[in-house]
Amino acid sequence: MAEKPCVFCQIVSGEAVAYEVWRDDDLVAFLDTKPVFHGHVLMVPTVHIRTYDQLPVRLAEHWLTTSQRLQLAVQDARRADGSLILMNNVVSQSVPHLHLHVIPRVRKDGLRFWLGPRHPYASDAQAKDTADRIKELLDRQ
Repeated sequence: MAEKPCVFCQIVSGEAVAYEVWRDDDLVAFLDTKPVFHGHVLMVPTVHIRTYDQLPVRLAEHWLTTSQRLQLAVQDARRADGSLILMNNVVSQSVPHLHLHVIPRVRKDGLRFWLGPRHPYASDAQAKDTADRIKELLDRQ
């Protein structure tokens, strides 16, 4: 079964229309078509990258600094108190192309961002075992 064409790649190439707020050789940022709040922007790499771990190191600093500038611009443009910055990685990733959400927020805007249900560790030993496993895998990289 053939995969659908990537809508973000189509925006990057100019085949699909978007309200762009930033474009350079490596990144494009544009308004989300189904915004949580007005000013909700997505930033994508211009090359098709599916997940965050695939972001090339050569793009990492540019990704970071551009997202910081974008966050401030979105907040200022919308006169927001702050913002919600997030990335989904496979699960809940509606388009399989790496993208960062910048969503302007104001106090008491009604958004209920809920991370749950929570699953506490059964014991300190279980937490330590989990931490040790992650540390071990990091040491192997």
